[in-house]
Amino acid sequence: MAKTLIFGHKNPDTDTICSAIAYADLKNKLGVDAEPVRLGDINGETQFALEKFNAELPRFVDEVSKETNEVILVDHNERQQSANDIDQVRVLEVIDHHRIANFETADPLYYRAEPVGCTATILNKMYKENGVEIEPNIAGLMLSAIISDSLLFKSPTCTDQDVAAAKELAEIAGVDAEEYGLAMLKAGADLGDKTAAQLISLDAKEFSMGTSKVEIAQVNAIDVNDVLVRKVELEEAITKTIEEKGLQLFLLVVTDILNSNSTALALGFAASKVEEAYNVTLENNTAVLEGVVSRKKQVVPVLTSVFA
Repeated sequence: MAKTLIFGHKNPDTDTICSAIAYADLKNKLGVDAEPVRLGDINGETQFALEKFNAELPRFVDEVSKETNEVILVDHNERQQSANDIDQVRVLEVIDHHRIANFETADPLYYRAEPVGCTATILNKMYKENGVEIEPNIAGLMLSAIISDSLLFKSPTCTDQDVAAAKELAEIAGVDAEEYGLAMLKAGADLGDKTAAQLISLDAKEFSMGTSKVEIAQVNAIDVNDVLVRKVELEEAITKTIEEKGLQLFLLVVTDILNSNSTALALGFAASKVEEAYNVTLENNTAVLEGVVSRKKQVVPVLTSVFA
């Protein structure tokens, strides 16, 4: 019998990778033959976490149906964010903390979605519910996921449950969450070696909003000008992506992880929707979004409402 593949969304972030590893660990300890895999390249932040906790990078899989009939999704559910051939396999489970959209299955499944800031927070509960002890390296990866998704507990998506889980996991992992977390976020904000095409796809997700196709990419930076100084290159890469995918809007959110603000770079026929959503004026396709740091809570629902 083929093993069950566990994976997160395309353009994987730290939660997607670390939660896939953690849930595969739990599943294997419960007697399920499971393997974590990934649907894309990882970023510097995730690499930092994997190296810190001596974890192996999950292998890349292009077509999951060539390897298995059964999969488990973590950190996502929307079809366009998942494996290209997701319709050709059976989804056994979903463990997620996002909105539910563009998702349906032919068979019943175990679906667990909670309004918390990170998938790893849910997995922390599931280890306890199953009476399985979390090993230090797995705890470190789960902590990394929470720090990443919550921007070191500064994001509005961060809940008391996330903070409590992070505290528990940091103790198991034997690290100081604040000190380690800042080092990890800074590693992710080092973007100097990335091409413009890589920058806009590092953490990009596609959404259906009304009748429009929208892609929202986010990059974290210590200084947003380090990214925006390459604006001409970025616009060329974004324009190419819009044409290739038939998008109505591509929004790049450059987030200042120290001051908790973002600058938006918006292109496409529907770029004015960003102005409408945030009551701002795009100047040379950019606008400052005060206090905006979370795509899940402060970008996707706000934009969705103006596309409705």
